[in-house]
Amino acid sequence: MPTSEPNEKNTATRTSGGFSWLRFALKLLLWLFGLAAAGAIALALTIAVALAMAYPNLPDVSDLADYRPKLPMRVYSSEGALLGEFGEERRTLTPISEIPQVMQDAVLAIEDARFFQHGGVDYKGLVRAALANLGKVKSQGASTITMQVARNVYLSSEKTFSRKIYEILLTFKLEHLLTKNQILEIYMNQIFLGNRAYGFAAASEAYYGKPLKDITIAEAAMLAGLPKAPSAYNPISNPKRARVRQLYIIERMEENGYITAQQAQQAKQEHLKIRAANASNTRVHAEYVAEMARQMVFSQYGNEAYTRGLNVYTTLNAGEQDVAYQALRRGIMDYERRQHYRGPEQFITLPSAADARDEAIDEVLAQHPDNGDLLAAVVLEATPRKVVLTRADGDPIEITGEGLKPVQSGLSDKAPPNIRLRPGAVVRIAKLAKGGYELTQLPQVEGALVAIDPRDGAIRSLVGGFDFDKNKFNHVTQAWRQPGSSFKPFIYSAALEKGFTPATVINDAPLHFDAGTTGGQAWEPKNYDGKYDGPMSMRTGLAKSKNMISIRLLQAVGPKTAQEWVTRFGFDADKHPAYLTMALGAGSVTPMQMAVAYSVFANGGHRVSPWLITKITDNKGQVLSEFTPPPLEQQPRAIDARNAFIMDSLLQEVTRAGTAARAQATLKRPDLYGKTGTTNDQMDAWFAGFQPTVTAITWIGYDQPRNLGSRETGGGLSLPVWISFMAKALQGVPVTEPAVPPGVVQAGGDWVFEEFARNAGVTSLGLDAAPTGAGGATEPPAAPAPEERNKILDLFRN
Repeated sequence: MPTSEPNEKNTATRTSGGFSWLRFALKLLLWLFGLAAAGAIALALTIAVALAMAYPNLPDVSDLADYRPKLPMRVYSSEGALLGEFGEERRTLTPISEIPQVMQDAVLAIEDARFFQHGGVDYKGLVRAALANLGKVKSQGASTITMQVARNVYLSSEKTFSRKIYEILLTFKLEHLLTKNQILEIYMNQIFLGNRAYGFAAASEAYYGKPLKDITIAEAAMLAGLPKAPSAYNPISNPKRARVRQLYIIERMEENGYITAQQAQQAKQEHLKIRAANASNTRVHAEYVAEMARQMVFSQYGNEAYTRGLNVYTTLNAGEQDVAYQALRRGIMDYERRQHYRGPEQFITLPSAADARDEAIDEVLAQHPDNGDLLAAVVLEATPRKVVLTRADGDPIEITGEGLKPVQSGLSDKAPPNIRLRPGAVVRIAKLAKGGYELTQLPQVEGALVAIDPRDGAIRSLVGGFDFDKNKFNHVTQAWRQPGSSFKPFIYSAALEKGFTPATVINDAPLHFDAGTTGGQAWEPKNYDGKYDGPMSMRTGLAKSKNMISIRLLQAVGPKTAQEWVTRFGFDADKHPAYLTMALGAGSVTPMQMAVAYSVFANGGHRVSPWLITKITDNKGQVLSEFTPPPLEQQPRAIDARNAFIMDSLLQEVTRAGTAARAQATLKRPDLYGKTGTTNDQMDAWFAGFQPTVTAITWIGYDQPRNLGSRETGGGLSLPVWISFMAKALQGVPVTEPAVPPGVVQAGGDWVFEEFARNAGVTSLGLDAAPTGAGGATEPPAAPAPEERNKILDLFRN
């Protein structure tokens, strides 16, 4: 019993100590909890204060309810074919209802699979992404599509705490204001996807050259990989990395139930056709026309033209434009095949290692992009009988026989080093119609083709040069060239008003002007072929393009009278000095001027103004401006209908039995009219002609005028281009029989003005000292000014 008291005391002491420790621990926990609560409250208050301070500074997002991004200006043909687009951002605003479900699914699978479940911030996604990233598996992002919209539309790319707060606030604000479909629509139109493409509709055109509505699963998966890093996953510049990401997205689409396992397998095996880096979105080669339209619209709207989404509709016929483009290029390349080979464009050293060699080839070909159907290639092996080349795909191309003819001089052992074909040479090849390839070269010669409707001036086709990327100078509107014999009809037209008729007999005999007449050096003009056929009708003189006939006519009409007359057709008087050389086309014209001038003959005597833009609409289709030309009867009259009628008869003879007889023989219709033209030393080759529904002008020459070749003429160079184009332009067009206008009668088997019938006009010229008959001019011939003397001595070509 005595021992029990101390034990009880010890027990009580231990119990008291235990309670004391528990009380301390409880107080500590309470203190820590209070501290945490206070911290949480302080943090909440801090965040609340920050949010309260930040919220008033948030941008107004109500504008997104009527989303209007920067949209480029687009230029269209009369049928609605895209000709060109201009703007900082290549974008096609596409409603969510028109975005294919497969494209939406691909984006959601990789960017935000729970988009339609979360309220803007995906907390489950945040946790999942954090665990995935910590686990060092394929890293995952935590930004939702709404957060990306907030960031891309309103915020900068800086990574700061304050910007993140703004991003979250904007995300909640967007989710409150807009529906999920509205947010997704903005995202799929706003996001940058590389290659100047903004939005998936523009990206589909940029990478595949096809509208978004036609996209496949494999193509959609490739595009869906671009938002994360448009440069790194660009299928053009980084095809391997793009392919890896595409396969991953296809797997994500399958995992999320957007596609079946079978669809996923098929998508992985699909071969994608990716466009070249320098490829245009347009399917019609109308670069010069698009640039003309751009300049016109910019002059009216300024820089807004590139962001308002203007749609510019033109008079251009897309089908005819394609034919015009191909016809001119074919004509120029046919001429090029007759020229000496100038040598490869560049030489490189081919490494012996296969990988290094492929890399060197890819690098040099990137510096020499394809030019339409003229493809760049690198020579691997070259002998006089065979050349082996390769392109970027690495496959060998072997060329033999006919395909070597254009470069034969470069295969000779005696060829200079800069011309000789050898391994490492960068050259051009083109496909042959019968199969295989031929070696060729980029042409130095240029050309132009323009076609307008003579009834109202609408531009139907326009090709301003061989290649817009190679030379942006528009030869249709900017090239001032000598028209040569294609100018003669305007002298003949003036002569009709002076009493001459198609039946007037004119002497095709040599002319000599002494120094006293010219005011300087003696002048003895010649016909193109150096031959003289003696007396002939004015009709025959134009059909055969006799220089002596034209000079005698101009002498009779008077140079000053003729100078004033040609201004009626739209020519500038100061570009056509009043000298006898005007009879041979020594002045300066543009192809567009010639189109307007020949349209006067085509439409019965009215001068129409060429025009291009029919209307301009905004991106919603609302018409902003529209143009309708006045009726032909209200267009200014340049010449009488009877003058135009007889000139048509003369020009029809040219295409029937004259220097352009190939026209009617090939197209097999009589309602064709025109005139060939070749200038001094064969520097310019023309054909100007029409059918009553279309006037077309073709020109070929060097930018720095030089001889095209002793046998090159307008009939040989430009007429075939004109015929190729007109074959398309006149498909389904019935043959036109012109009506005889008042004041014209038949006399002696030909048409004449009524008052000049019964030999009342000029019946002959050059057979004696003066014109015979009641008509004729008395103005003396003008002598060339001193600066003209050197020009006139060798200016007489057909």
